[in-house]
Amino acid sequence: MGNQAENNNNNNELKAWVVTISMGLGHQRGSYPLAHLAQDHILHVGQPEVSSESEMKLWRNLTSGYETVSRLKKIPVIGKIAFGALNRFLYIPPFYPFRDLSKPSFQVNLIRSYIKKGLGKALMERIYTKPLPMISSYPIPSIIADYYDYSRNYCIVTDAEINRAWVPADARKSKTIYLAPCSRALNRLKEYGVPDESIFLTGFPLPKSILGSEKLEILRHDVGQRLHYLDPEDRFWPLHGTNVKYFLGNENIGFKKDRVLSIVYAVGGAGALADIGIKAAKSLKNHIKKKELKLTLVAGIKKEVRDYFVEGIKELGFAPGEVPIVHSSDLYEYFDQFTALMRTTDILWTKPSELVFYAALGMPIIMAEPIGSQEGYNQKWCVEIQAGITQDDPEYANEWLLDLWKYGRLAEAGWDGFLKARKFGTFKVEEILRTGTMVREKSPLKR
Repeated sequence: MGNQAENNNNNNELKAWVVTISMGLGHQRGSYPLAHLAQDHILHVGQPEVSSESEMKLWRNLTSGYETVSRLKKIPVIGKIAFGALNRFLYIPPFYPFRDLSKPSFQVNLIRSYIKKGLGKALMERIYTKPLPMISSYPIPSIIADYYDYSRNYCIVTDAEINRAWVPADARKSKTIYLAPCSRALNRLKEYGVPDESIFLTGFPLPKSILGSEKLEILRHDVGQRLHYLDPEDRFWPLHGTNVKYFLGNENIGFKKDRVLSIVYAVGGAGALADIGIKAAKSLKNHIKKKELKLTLVAGIKKEVRDYFVEGIKELGFAPGEVPIVHSSDLYEYFDQFTALMRTTDILWTKPSELVFYAALGMPIIMAEPIGSQEGYNQKWCVEIQAGITQDDPEYANEWLLDLWKYGRLAEAGWDGFLKARKFGTFKVEEILRTGTMVREKSPLKR
């Protein structure tokens, strides 16, 4: 297994039960940067270690539909019908007008009925062996802990806006503390009845290996380089150079120019929309062959996606390794590989999943079609902070994407993401565990 934990000598005394679920990658990506806090290791609900045989069946019944429907979505008629049914089940109503949405939904009552049948009993038995704080990146374990009246129960919100099912039936009496990635998620929680004192605006947890310490020395260096690669015709720097120097420091803005522009296309955990990666490779082929840019395809943990990429790249006439493919059957080894790749990534192209929060790394997010209501809201949030751009036709990426690049638009999007998206999620979680609260920061370098 890959390196789950990142060393942090200043926080060795901090320990918590860190809980997630093997469904897609978003929830697991939210817990991965907190592995150094985990008692023993990150726990995956629905797995034998923390679930009885009967509970595993209950978990499968609750969670089996998402990945299947995500893969079916591109199939005409059948995919549209199946996705429509799932989307209605996971529907998030419009945010405005702001109103009281605290009444329990069908999903909330369904989850509670499963808990009464025994869902989560084995998890709580494990947690009660050492009553540490529990941090879950999936709502149901937090709702289970709330049902058992467990204190120090934290829930990481992994999307910009969320379904009512994230919150227990009586949110105002709940002991759950929510860790929100952005203000839209915070305000949505308020609509569902969660009181102010039960919400912290932390930001989405990001791996320390691409941040550095709380001084963000690694990230400031990498963003300084990234902004040069994103501005080939010097459109961005004359307008924003003084501002960049102020936030990144003079030592981080000299251009090393030791590589070419790096574009990463990443599929979701269910493997949906893999065809876009091959279309992009075909469109950008001449530029890749001339070593004017580099395209990396991220297949995640799905062998069938990796095989699809391998075959597609071969058919396009690329030499082995000319379009690298990132894949591992081991989840945490894949996360390690992806995290390392982010240091030299300039453009991240993906569906608007939890990866929109990686805009905080100063890279523009090119967004494919959203899958599900929550991804539509992720897309909306990313566009609102001017860090994301909705993709045009992938077959003509050599035109629209390179135009955005040459005109400095991608550099502007990257810089907006760095300034406006929160980078301190992991540090803020540690602060809350250590002190019970967190300081609200105004500086873009402290939030």
